[in-house]
Amino acid sequence: MNGGDFVFFMPELILVGTAIAVWGVDLFTREDRKPDLAWPAAAGTLVAGAFLALSWRENREVFLGTMQLGDYSLFFRVMFLAIAFFVLVGSSGYVRRNLKNGGEFYGLILMSTVGAMVIASAREFLTAYIALELVTFGFYVLSAHARQEPRSNEAGAKYLILGAFSSGLLLFGISLVFGVTGSTFYSDIAVAIENSGDLGLVWVLGVALLLAGLGFKVAAFPFHSWAPDVYEGAPLPVTAFLSVGSKAAGFAFLIRLFAEGLAPVASDWRVAIGIVAVLTMTFGNLVAIQQTNIKRLLAYSSIAQAGYVLVGLAVLTAETTAGMLLHLAGYTATNLGAFLAVIYFHNMTGKEELGDFRGMYRRSLLMTLVLAISLLSLAGMPLFAGFVTKFYLFTTAAASGMWWLISLAIANSILSVYYYLLVLRQAFVTPESEEEAQRPRFRLPLHATASLTVLAALVLWIGVYPAVFVEAAEAGARTLFGG
Repeated sequence: MNGGDFVFFMPELILVGTAIAVWGVDLFTREDRKPDLAWPAAAGTLVAGAFLALSWRENREVFLGTMQLGDYSLFFRVMFLAIAFFVLVGSSGYVRRNLKNGGEFYGLILMSTVGAMVIASAREFLTAYIALELVTFGFYVLSAHARQEPRSNEAGAKYLILGAFSSGLLLFGISLVFGVTGSTFYSDIAVAIENSGDLGLVWVLGVALLLAGLGFKVAAFPFHSWAPDVYEGAPLPVTAFLSVGSKAAGFAFLIRLFAEGLAPVASDWRVAIGIVAVLTMTFGNLVAIQQTNIKRLLAYSSIAQAGYVLVGLAVLTAETTAGMLLHLAGYTATNLGAFLAVIYFHNMTGKEELGDFRGMYRRSLLMTLVLAISLLSLAGMPLFAGFVTKFYLFTTAAASGMWWLISLAIANSILSVYYYLLVLRQAFVTPESEEEAQRPRFRLPLHATASLTVLAALVLWIGVYPAVFVEAAEAGARTLFGG
């Protein structure tokens, strides 16, 4: 290891420096001005992104091989920076109205982003585990940040207890795998599997515990129980960040682990992962139909979306890995658009029940259109990102011959259309009362208009001309599968 390795992680170091600076300035800032610290925090993500673009190099290993820089890590690092930027921009108004200690809030978002970016580069268990804990510890505090609200405290407590339990499972699984293979490096684990043949019951138990711990992080069935309560109780910007940031970080860990470490025993876990995928998407979609709170509806939607990604993991080829990366990118842009629309709606009304969205289009056509575009994309409708990403993922997975899995995934995608249309029915069709019809129109600030417009354009771009994103996803997959 040499000092030059740190140069390649300047984006992460910039975010750490920005977080420390925001926390420092927060100590000397009046309470009414603390929400404005979102702007220097968001600027830090832009600087980190610019440095990442200017200093990018070809694939290489750093820090004694514990981390690998390449198109795979680049794909996720850019995604995490984009997530942090839009969450920070979208949270300033909410923080002003509902939260205290804005500097702490923004700094924790940045530090969680750092952890997620390190996960994407880690190719060794302990490095990835420590980075994952950095992500989840930030979410524990962020979920309970609205200390004056009982449900936020409840969300933080539930997330902490279940998250600590899942982390224990994950760490125990790592210890068992290390005991059997003698290494925490994914590549060495793959070599040990090929050379040893049958690794015994301890190996099976270790992998099962790994899957259980990481299944919690991505809210896969049956480890999903925390998601609806935490999503509903956490502050809305935290819910938005959790729905995309935590899920993308978990899958960045899972995909690299399976592609580099567990690929030699693919036949042993393929059917099991496929069954988990079906249960996850089916449960998420069926329960989402019954929801009347927009945050809980999007929570169960998020569970179902995890099931779609698991379809690719069950097959795990270079092509399906590209499909998973593409779907995660489309899902990120789509879910951020939906949540930002909900955040701005909540800022204006303080409400989040489906019935409160009646006549939304009369009060803000832009906000309603962005919400509609996002929900239709999540449903997988043509011309939107969700259709292209699901089509690409399911098509590549179909080459494996697991038609039962693809058929059930398509059926679930069709089923999800129903509850997304329930929201749009409220926004566009359900008549308002006379009193509701007299409500004033929303006046969105410039940054809200810009962020909603950019996200909607991104969803349409992926849906209409996805070539750039497909190429980036395929390049990331080639990094894991040796070209």
